[in-house]
Order: sequence, then structure tokens, then C-alpha cells
Amino acid sequence: FTFHAGDPRSRRPRAPPSPAPFRSMISAGDLRLFREGSHQRVHELLGAHPGRLDGRDGVRFAVWAPGAERVSVVGDFNDWDGLRHPMGRLEPGGLWELFVPGAAAGALYKYEILTAAGELLQKADPVAFAAEAPPRTASVVAVHDFEWTDAEWMGRRRERLWTREPLSIYEVHPGSWRRGPGGEPLGWRRLAHELAEYAARLGFTHVEIMGVAEHPFDGSWGYQVTGYFAPTARLGPPEDFVYFVDHLHGRGLGVILDWVPGHFPADDHGLARFDGTPLYESADLGLHPDWGTLTFDFGRPEVRSFLQSNALFWLDRFHLDGLRVDAVSSMLYLDYSRKEGEWTPNRHGGRENLEAIEFLQETNRLVHEHHPGALMLAEESTAWPGVTLPAEAGGLGFGFKWNMGWMNDALRYMSRDPGDRRSHPSDLTFAAEYAHAESSLLPLSHDEVVHGKRSLLEKMPGDDWQRFANLRLLLAWMFAFPGKKLLFMGGEFGQRPEWDHLQALEWSSLEHGLHRGVQDLVRDLNGLYRSHPGLHASDCEENGFEWIEGGGCESAVIAFERRAPEGGVLVAACNFTPEPRRDFRLGLPRPGRWREVLNTDAADYGGSGAGNLGIVESREEPCHGRRWSAVLTLPPLSALILVPPA
Repeated sequence: FTFHAGDPRSRRPRAPPSPAPFRSMISAGDLRLFREGSHQRVHELLGAHPGRLDGRDGVRFAVWAPGAERVSVVGDFNDWDGLRHPMGRLEPGGLWELFVPGAAAGALYKYEILTAAGELLQKADPVAFAAEAPPRTASVVAVHDFEWTDAEWMGRRRERLWTREPLSIYEVHPGSWRRGPGGEPLGWRRLAHELAEYAARLGFTHVEIMGVAEHPFDGSWGYQVTGYFAPTARLGPPEDFVYFVDHLHGRGLGVILDWVPGHFPADDHGLARFDGTPLYESADLGLHPDWGTLTFDFGRPEVRSFLQSNALFWLDRFHLDGLRVDAVSSMLYLDYSRKEGEWTPNRHGGRENLEAIEFLQETNRLVHEHHPGALMLAEESTAWPGVTLPAEAGGLGFGFKWNMGWMNDALRYMSRDPGDRRSHPSDLTFAAEYAHAESSLLPLSHDEVVHGKRSLLEKMPGDDWQRFANLRLLLAWMFAFPGKKLLFMGGEFGQRPEWDHLQALEWSSLEHGLHRGVQDLVRDLNGLYRSHPGLHASDCEENGFEWIEGGGCESAVIAFERRAPEGGVLVAACNFTPEPRRDFRLGLPRPGRWREVLNTDAADYGGSGAGNLGIVESREEPCHGRRWSAVLTLPPLSALILVPPA
């Protein structure tokens, strides 16, 4: 390498002379992998790393800024003076490096960058392991020397085949789930105990956490990231986040991170025009029209190294159990939310972002290779084919895709007046046409309960009793229909107001029986879902689902079978009107005394208590194309789940 001393331009008041630069600690092999886009541990190459060199303790700093004229480390250890610690430049590659004796863990720092145009910038470290709590923006030197007690959990996870297992995710914004007595967010350690106790009691298998990576603006909910390698300081230092994950694993709960590789904010201290040039961002696409953010340049090898290392970093350093990849659709299409003339076609003349596709395929491959059993979930809202097919088969390689079509159709149907539902059965039944085109996850997510969309409860029509009955019916529909499950916090007890990221959930509502009834139902739905293979083992197989009554009758009754590969079966029957259906004959796949294992109209859930006293008798009388049938009472606005005799 040619190692150049920094060029101290932009004169300031005189400062002590800078020390002679230390020799480079970056190997030729690391530099080559980074420039090729195949370095998978950028967080070990770049950033701030306490260590010892030539008998002196200090910190090695390294940053990528190929367009800079000078880069200096500034911090509380040198009075933020850019003339005191200019960095050395490594060629080729545009990396800058310096070992600073006397600097230590806990130090605040940034990089001062003199651009080719003569502008002086101060930037947070893109690979910092910690950051100041917003609104402050400095990076913090941190050491990742964590203690874990979850070896058994991590060992079992490697063997999991999630397409055949129950996967029920509780989506949480940690700053607004609960708050302290003064309205302050809970720290990671207190949140660990309270959230683990709650989610485990309700039977969820995983918690998905929004807003973990450091972000400057609370109102972005964590989807505009500046600190891709730093857990947000709002809730404590990185070791507290480790405690959070470790504790949830100890309670049998997986932890999934919301990961945002598609775009980043244009804040001055962040990645935007980092060295005075479009370095991390696409020079062609400019600001994203929906969010005012910048799109990553997926065709740049160093950017791919940065992002793929980041995905592996969270799974490795913090033992996370999966990544939910945000806004995949915006990555796949060059013209996503853009008008003609605001994007350039790909080399084939099409609208597909070929570099982003390759990036997603390779990232999924790396995750599955390095972390067997980890989940990769795609929030993808279009009809892009093969999201969950392996890359070698032409797919993107995700484990599961959010089934946004199911969500939109179900919410549209449930918001209709019950008298209008008879004319729109396809709002519910059409989802079965594509339910197995991908390995699907059924989401009722945070996006559906903000910005005037109303809470799940307030979307429901009718008086208060009917709203709660409709909500219970919707939740049972989700748990019975093929696909893994995701429910945003507050929906599990029927919160009335929309979600507000600055306030805790309305926990006081649980003093009222109807809200407690919804919560008890979610607990029982999770219990049944986890215990009965018919509800989870064939989620991704077409032969695990069959209609009995597809809503074509005037009664607005929809019923279907769910079957496990080993032969277990159950039947879900739903009445989407407020009128009870007495003496309703339903075809069943087997004879005998079927148990009514769940009834959303049970008095314990706040319902009317109508039903079948726990048993229905299936006799040899053809109906709905089955040899056997039973006469049921279908309560109003309810779902029944029936299990055959053993």
C-alpha cells in the first residue's frame, strides 16, 4: 500500500502538532474483499476498535471515504480539533486509518472530512457500535465483550424448520409498549422482564422489535437509520440490549429485528454524501419520493459489503433470530413511486433493480449459510414472483413473505356492514388462490393502526358489542387461515385509539371485560395454534387446506379444513353476520363426536355464550361434498374450531 499522511487543510487556530501516523493494521486480503463487495465482517475492518499497538493502549479508527481530501478523527479526547489526529489513507480503496494512543472505550468521536470541494463535514461513524442518545449525534467507542446464557436456545434453533412449526410474532415498538411513571420509555433491562412475561403468557413464539438501530427522528419509528451497527441509546447501552435478547431467549421467545437496507435519511451527520460525493446512495435515484430518504447504491461493491456485514452482525453479535426486511418492494423496482423521467431503465430496458435483486439473493444465502434456523421475512407488497423461492431457482431466497393481499382483503371485508358481507365473500376466499404461491406470513401490523386508519377495534362496524365480536372473529380468522402470524401490540386486547409512538398502550382498558376477553382469546388461539399441527404444520403446503363452504350461500358462513402432514385435521366455521345460525348443517371429513375446542362467542371472551356445549355429532349424511355432516349452532359474528374424535 501507499500510506499518505493527512493533508491538514481548512486552517483553524493553531493546535498541537499531529502525531506521526502508525503503520496500517488492515491486510491486503481485507481490502480486496471490501472492494469486491464480498467482505462479510466490515464491522471488524472499519469503525473504532480499542486495542494495543507498540506497547500503547488506544483505539484504531478506520473509515471509508474515497472522495475525501483529508479525514481526521475528532472527539472528546482531542477537543474536537481536526488538526490533531489526521488519518492516513490506504490505496487503493479509499480507506482511512489511524491508531490514537490514549483514546478508550466510552470516548465520543466523529470523522471530520474535508471534501474535494473544500467543504468541511463532521460525520458519525457508519460502523460505530454505539452512539449518543438523540438529539446528540456523536459516535461512542464501545467494546462488544458480552456474556450469554442462551447456548441451549441457539443450539436448538439451528434445527428448526419453520415452514412446519408454529410461528406467532408479537410486533413491538419498544419505546411505546409501556412507559415508566414519568412517561419515560422503559430501558432494555426492565423491558426484557415485563415484555418476556407478557408475550410468553399470551403464547407468542417471537417478538419483533421495531426501531432498534440508532435513528435520529422518533417519528420515523426507527425506519430512518443513521447507526446501522448501534442499538439505540434511547433504551440503554449495547450490553443492555444483549441482556434483553438473552432474557427473552431464556423465556422461550425468539427476537426478530426490523432491518432497513433499502434507504437511509439525509441527515447531515449520517451517510448522505458522506465524503462530499454520493457514496452510499444511488446517484441516479435521488431522494425517495415517499419518505424523503436516499436509496442505497446496491451496485457498488463496498455498499454491499457494508449492508451484508450488517445483516450478519446483528445475528452474530446480538444472537437475533431473524430479520424482517423493510420495504422490499421499494428495492425491487426502479420506478417505485417515481414518475417517468425520474428513473433510468436497467440494462435490459426494464424497471427491475437488478443490483438490488442480486443483493437480496446473496444476503439471504449468507444468512442461511452462516445462521441456520434464522428467519428472513420480506415485507413485500406487490406480486413479485418467487420471493420465498431459493435464489438458485430464480427466487429471492426469503423464508417467508408478508401476505399483504390477505391483510388488505380481510380488513376490507371486516370493515363492511355485516348486511353487505354476503355480496363480497371473495374478499376472504380469494386469498386461498395464492396462499401457497409463497411461504406466507399473515400480518396485522403497525402500518394498519396509524395515520387515520384507526385501530383494529375501531375499524369494526356496529355497536360496541359487535365491534368486539368482529375483532375476535378477525383474530380467529387469522389464526385458522394458512400462514404464519404477526400481530402488532395493542391489537391483542382491542386498544381503541390509534397507536402513538410517543405514548404507552392504553393498558387501563384491561379493567373492562371486553378487552380482557380479546386478550384471553389471543392467549387461547396461540395455545391451540401451537399445540395442533393442523394449524401450523402444513401452512406452506396446498394439501393442508380445503374449503367446505366458501361463502357462496346467503348465510355468509365460511368453513374450511386444515390438515397436518401426519394426518391431524380440524375444521374452522365462521359466521360473519350478527344473526345466530341454528340448525346449520356442515359437512365434516370424519364421523363421530367432534369437540368444539374454541368458540369466539364464549362468555369468557365477552360473547353471548351461544354454541354447541362443546360437542357436535357427525353422522353419515352427505353435505358440502362430504360423506358425513353435523348440525351446528353458529353464534353471531363468531368462529368455531372443531377437532374430530381421537
